[in-house]
Parts: sequence; structure tokens; C-alpha cells
Amino acid sequence: MMGWLMGFLALLGATLVLLAAIGIVRMPDLFTRMQAATKASTLGLGCVLGAAAIALDDSAAFVRAVSIGAFVMLTSPVSSHVIARAAYLTKVPLWKGTVTDEWSSDRDLPPEHSQT
Repeated sequence: MMGWLMGFLALLGATLVLLAAIGIVRMPDLFTRMQAATKASTLGLGCVLGAAAIALDDSAAFVRAVSIGAFVMLTSPVSSHVIARAAYLTKVPLWKGTVTDEWSSDRDLPPEHSQT
């Protein structure tokens, strides 16, 4: 039973990482590429680490896998948000199909009036 679970998690993780790579290539602008890279690759890495923890069948390996997964799940979305905000404030162009720009009023303010 554990072998099936390990195989499922490894296959799911590899599929999610592949989808993240395809998303980086196929998405039209920086912001959607970052979303694809952050969400799918973080979840994919979590699945692969879960499969590795099951495969190694050692408490030390399990603690390492959980620690690595927690670190990545805490830091990846935060760093992606910081990079996206910096890109937006430096006026990286949005995709032409973007419907709503909720930060447009903040973008045009001088630096001393921004809400950072």
C-alpha cells in the first residue's frame, strides 16, 4: 500500500512540476508566469518530498522532508509576491488581455505617498 501511495505522490509531483514548466513557457506576461511557477511547483515539490519521505522510511528523512516542504511553502509565495510587486511598481507591462488593474491608482503616486 505504501508503494502505491509513494508512486502516486511522485507521479503527481512530477506532473505538477511539468505543468509549472509549461506554464512558464506558455503564459503571456511576467505576472501569470510567476503564478504558474509558484503554485504548481510548490505543490509539486511537496508531493515529491512526501514520496521521498515514504520511500526512505526513516524518521530523520521524514523530518528533513517536512522541514524542506515547510520552508519552501512559506518562502516561495512570499518571495513571488515581493518580486511581482517590484515588477509592477517598476511598470513592467501587463498582458493586453488583462481585465482589471486594481493597483492602477497606487502605481501613479509618487514614492513618498505610496502605502508600503
